Amino acid sequence: MSPSSPRPFRPWGTLGVGAAVAAACAVCCAGPLLAVLGGLGVTSAVGALWMPALAIPAIAAGLGVLVVRRRRRKASCHTQAAPADLGMPTLGPPPKSSGSQTTR
Repeated sequence: MSPSSPRPFRPWGTLGVGAAVAAACAVCCAGPLLAVLGGLGVTSAVGALWMPALAIPAIAAGLGVLVVRRRRRKASCHTQAAPADLGMPTLGPPPKSSGSQTTR
């Protein structure tokens, strides 16, 4: 081949470069992708095991709230109906007391 002759078109060369890029990307990204998927799987497994365990304290807290509310209702202050002495307001000077104060 002489330097002035055009190179023949090779479609497999372009596909080979594309395949090499795809393979490099797969190798590069495989670790982080597997780590993320594995983390999600572990999180799902822990959540599946812990949800029933977390339901027990939630139910206990709800029952505690109900017990406290019921006790507060029973211990609330009850009053009996009775007449109330409110006294009469005074409009004039206060009444004079007997002998303990001197007049001026």
